[in-house]
Amino acid sequence: MRALDAALGFIAEASRITALTGAGISTESGIPDFRGPQGVWTRDPEAAKLVTLSAYVSDPAVRRQAWRSRGEHPAWTARPNAGHEALVRLDRAGKMVAVVTQNIDGLHQKAGHDPARVVEVHGTLFEVECLSCYERTTMRAALDRVEAGEEDPACLACGGILKSATISFGQQLDRAVLLRAMTLASESDLLLAVGTSLQVHPVAGLVDIAYDVGARVVIVNAEPTPYDGLAVALLREPIGEVLPALVADL
Repeated sequence: MRALDAALGFIAEASRITALTGAGISTESGIPDFRGPQGVWTRDPEAAKLVTLSAYVSDPAVRRQAWRSRGEHPAWTARPNAGHEALVRLDRAGKMVAVVTQNIDGLHQKAGHDPARVVEVHGTLFEVECLSCYERTTMRAALDRVEAGEEDPACLACGGILKSATISFGQQLDRAVLLRAMTLASESDLLLAVGTSLQVHPVAGLVDIAYDVGARVVIVNAEPTPYDGLAVALLREPIGEVLPALVADL
């Protein structure tokens, strides 16, 4: 309770909050995380191949499996949970500058956040991009082709390999998107890290950026992170309970 009370005070004092969210905020919406006890890669280490660029490009079998998994992804039917809704309330109280998310599920936007104020550093499941000509189309259109019998649909513009518009291991982040996230962190007076292991760089480094400019860091995550030592408050309780409690009096 002391950590919750402290976090309440820090949020009340803040006026420029950036939320950094990871897979943990979406687990209560039925989307499994990756590294947790029941995470996708914990249960099936081979699943990491589907999000490894070199394996995806070199192995048609990996691509075929990836296309099947995209159509079955729970993000298509998932709904925002109390954690997403609490961040919307924080935003509407005039305290947030943006949400920087590592998630590809679009749940922040579904919850009511202005899409222009959601920075998707790892991309989005709902678009596809050609790895050769970089043309983007909708994921739905690509999946329609898969359902019609194309196991590994190629780019209609150039014949190149299509991939979800998400960042895979071995693939560089969009520099403009990363720069925007870094700028938001540097302009914050509080960084609220929610449901992220803070193990993946350079995104985890946003905590360093915020801390170095004097922003307070509040971490809401079930498991310890490498940045716990920088936090003014650590909250381990379920996100769907903690975030509503943090914004209840706003």
